[in-house]
Amino acid sequence: MTPMTRTPARAALPALLSAALTAVAMVAAPGVLAAPKSRDSDGARYTMADFAKVPKIDSHVHLHNADPAFIDAARKLGFKVLTINVDYPDFPPLDEQQQAAIELRKARPADVAWAVSFSSDTSDQPGWLAATKRRVDAGLRAGAVGVKVWKNIGMSLRDKQGKLVMIDDARFAPLFSDFEDKGITMLGHQGEPHNCWLPLDKMTVINDREYFAHHPQYHMALHPEMPSWEEQMAARDRMVAAHPKLKFVGMHMASLERNVDELAAFLDRFPLAKVDLAARIGQLQYQSQRDRAKVRAFMIKYQDRLMYGTDVSQPPQQSGAELLKEVEPVWRMHWRYFNTEESFKVSDLEKPVKGLGLPKVVVDKLYHLNAERSYPTAWKATQ
Repeated sequence: MTPMTRTPARAALPALLSAALTAVAMVAAPGVLAAPKSRDSDGARYTMADFAKVPKIDSHVHLHNADPAFIDAARKLGFKVLTINVDYPDFPPLDEQQQAAIELRKARPADVAWAVSFSSDTSDQPGWLAATKRRVDAGLRAGAVGVKVWKNIGMSLRDKQGKLVMIDDARFAPLFSDFEDKGITMLGHQGEPHNCWLPLDKMTVINDREYFAHHPQYHMALHPEMPSWEEQMAARDRMVAAHPKLKFVGMHMASLERNVDELAAFLDRFPLAKVDLAARIGQLQYQSQRDRAKVRAFMIKYQDRLMYGTDVSQPPQQSGAELLKEVEPVWRMHWRYFNTEESFKVSDLEKPVKGLGLPKVVVDKLYHLNAERSYPTAWKATQ
């Protein structure tokens, strides 16, 4: 059984898109995180009218069409992108993903950055480590700004005895040490949303509930033989702890999307780590329905550690215009959530959510400054 065939972008995007197109409409409890007392708490805010004017980076997309039409359209809305290669069977082969990324980068170097990836299928064979290092180094020479390590390690890769291989397995330690020694940024996606391990009626967002109802083979609550969410997180944390100088970016809120207190503890424990919010903003909105002040305080306190992203994907045959039609409403809905205090309906949730009204200084970091600092060679017209 392979529980990862839920396409990252396709799983998140339909719900986000319909949320963005839903009509406008309208909860708080004491939280662990107290609102920080600083000038950032009540600074000037952006409005919806500022959306296209403010520099922004979607730091988690998967573009598999080398035509830069989408990039050009995104630029008009103030967006640059980081397109990430992934060892995912429903995507094109890795070499094709990489070629499309390199061509986009060459065509629009000021607007596109990319991350290389590798296959772990033969990681138990003697030549795998050297070959993988060569692949990563070649990708970096070709302009990659980091390396994606995906959840197939921990959720589908098995050893010769049929046991799942976790991210802290000794076979990967030399590779991650190489990243650490060379200052290579690792983009880590380990595990799944915590909802994946819950009964349907306990899941926090509608999108997850609907997906797992129709795909029980990937619903971990029905497969107790698979590692638990806690085991996935523990293995990831052991790996990061074993490489204290590793520049680690936890994709999808480091799979700690269920509770900002847990994510705060992760960021406190690993001071070099950062996270993106890709495909988990619905879970953030779920929490802010219940304690908006705590979520807002989290965003302000950890403003230097968070990056905006969507996880949208562009198949090779999809045009830039088609993708923009899907993505622009999502981008605008997220902007509304982070920047305004309006109440509006999102399809991930049954009740309306109120925007966080974050200060401009926080939004600028979330939307572009943190990504630029995390990937300093990205989005440069000349190398």
